[in-house]
Amino acid sequence: MNNQNKKIIKIVVSVLIGIVFLIVSFSFFIIFAFSTIRAALWILLCLSFVSIILFLIFWNVINRKKVNLLLFIPVICLIIGMIITGHHVKVQKIPTIAEENILFQSYKTFIESDFIVKLDNESDYKINDNIPVLDGATALYPVYASLAQAVFQEMNDNFDDFVLCSRTDGAYENLLQGYADIIFCAQPSQSQLQMFADNDKNLKMIPIGREAFVFFVNIENPVNNLTIENIKEIYSGKIKNWKKLNGNNKGIMAFQRPENSGSQTMLKKITDNISLEKPRRENVTEGMGEIINQVAVYRNFSNAIGYSFLYFTAEMVKNDKIKLLSIEGVFPSKETIQNNSYPLSDNFYAIYIENDRKNENTEKFVEWILSNQGQYLISQTGYTPISDF
Repeated sequence: MNNQNKKIIKIVVSVLIGIVFLIVSFSFFIIFAFSTIRAALWILLCLSFVSIILFLIFWNVINRKKVNLLLFIPVICLIIGMIITGHHVKVQKIPTIAEENILFQSYKTFIESDFIVKLDNESDYKINDNIPVLDGATALYPVYASLAQAVFQEMNDNFDDFVLCSRTDGAYENLLQGYADIIFCAQPSQSQLQMFADNDKNLKMIPIGREAFVFFVNIENPVNNLTIENIKEIYSGKIKNWKKLNGNNKGIMAFQRPENSGSQTMLKKITDNISLEKPRRENVTEGMGEIINQVAVYRNFSNAIGYSFLYFTAEMVKNDKIKLLSIEGVFPSKETIQNNSYPLSDNFYAIYIENDRKNENTEKFVEWILSNQGQYLISQTGYTPISDF
């Protein structure tokens, strides 16, 4: 075979190698183009491109076998890319617990649903016009949805306009802006209180029930109890391994909630506002492929710990892969909330702005919530009423 033929064969082989590599590498990149690992795949892709180009150049001008070693770079990059994507897919299959996962349609008002709680008889109080707009925390949506259904005039087509669920942070913002008349939340954070003070608005907070703040771990975790001091040490970073809490020799993966959420405000309250470790964050794809960085959603790794409120965790999520922890030796339940033995029990509130321009039905509705019928609905929903009925 003459040199001319050898050169042609080299060029053909070079082109074939380049085409195969392009197909394989681009298929990986396209599949995971909008995932949280795209930056790593992009680096591997660029490194592979450079090595392939160098190989094609040197293979045709330098007659040395060492040039072939350049081919190991894209092969290694491809293997690493497969490992990364494989791990990414495996992690994505680990169950999550997030407010965004809740199917609110199950709790919608004025529909036939086994989830929404109803009174046995007609409500003593009805609102037929000038209906106040309700908003609140995710975990409390079943409560104020059932209260609305009992009192508001039936409105099959537009109940979403009057019974919102913007989560805690959004609910406080809607209350401030006048888009909501009453919100149902845990007590506000310091920054939320300051937000209303800066706008010369006085918050009226009426306790209407009690709820437990709970911590949960993977069901295989041998740890069953924490003290409040343990919680402080975990979230401040002093305790980093479950072994120190009589658990497995695994680093603690402590998830947090976004700032100004009801559960994050509660965490800061029970930890006396000590300096918390920075929360885990993750890249999340928004519309049009935009990547944003936000507080990581709880993912049920074997070494993870998270927190929320009892009803949200036990009734709305119902994840059999997690378990609730006792705190100071007391397990969270309706009974331990009611007798005040569970140490992380707290009130939740109906909150409105006290001024002359408030909806005329706001105070009357809140008064009814504190009546026997309102407290009965709170109890039947799964929460602990603020008073006997």
